[in-house]
Amino acid sequence: MTVSSSQVSLHTLPEILSQPGTWLTSQNTLAIEPEFAVVRERLASASEILFVGCGSSFYLAEAAASAWTLLSGQHTRALPASEILLFPELAQLKLKGIHVVVISRSGRTSEAVRTAEFLRAKRDLPTFGVTCALNSELSKVCDLTIALPAADEQSMVMTRSFTSMLLGITQLATAQGSAHSIVPSFAKIASALGGQIEALNQKAEAFVSAHTFADYIYLAQGPLFPVAREAALKVTEMSCSYAQPYHTLEFRHGPKSIVSPETCITFFLSETGMEAESEVLVEMKELGGIIVAICNRAPDSVRRAADFLFELQADVPELALAAPFLVLPQLLAFHVGIKKGFNPDEPKNLSRVVILD
Repeated sequence: MTVSSSQVSLHTLPEILSQPGTWLTSQNTLAIEPEFAVVRERLASASEILFVGCGSSFYLAEAAASAWTLLSGQHTRALPASEILLFPELAQLKLKGIHVVVISRSGRTSEAVRTAEFLRAKRDLPTFGVTCALNSELSKVCDLTIALPAADEQSMVMTRSFTSMLLGITQLATAQGSAHSIVPSFAKIASALGGQIEALNQKAEAFVSAHTFADYIYLAQGPLFPVAREAALKVTEMSCSYAQPYHTLEFRHGPKSIVSPETCITFFLSETGMEAESEVLVEMKELGGIIVAICNRAPDSVRRAADFLFELQADVPELALAAPFLVLPQLLAFHVGIKKGFNPDEPKNLSRVVILD
């Protein structure tokens, strides 16, 4: 049974489409937020920054860690909150100079709140929160917390909150190092995406209408790999589809055996690795896969091989591309969910916040 978007009450699609404006609102909020400058200064003194989250917020933590290292030169890593609670000795918390950033959209997720409380109270580690909720439980157990309320959602699925918090953390990171030019890029990516997002949504809906897939594969390298993991989660959450993320070149080492005309393979193409990643894309097309290519500007080989090509076409540093690159997979996931008869606002078996007894 196919359910149209007019038959269900949907918040998800408007929230996805609102992202360009939300990024600018959030950026302006942080620019005048007193705690933002304090957190920035505190994190500058860290010998290592540990990013922590659950679910989408864990993939956000991974993306934040990658961006932070590349922008500031500081050592970073990311862990799920559950790993710290269950196996704290593996988390290497005794290393000197660790500062922790705990990410939670709601600021209420039990594992995130308990982990922040444990790290600050039991391990005496400077702990900072990033959330979309004002006066959250997370803020009560962290030293300081940055909130982006404009990025919050009514839908269960994280979309604009993920990209907005990623850009907010990137905004913190660029203040530490020499790569200050990335912050003005936020306006450029918002403009570049905003100018084509309605047409992109229509194209995504038409693509989904014309295809039915058994498998969804998401491929990326470097700082875009956490984005591929989040994209795979989106299509799983919104449409109950089977999805797997891989490092692009690793997909050649065995997993490519599943490729067929029923396999949708989404490539997040980096500028750094474009030549090698494009070779894999062409190879997967030759094996029969249906190709979605997401990049800033596509080489001719990608133009010829892609079944769906999205080019942002923005003059920005590579690290500014992670957030806008995630928007098309969010749109595709939404339309796959609608086609399969689901309401993406209320994914099967899920709740908006995971609260443990």
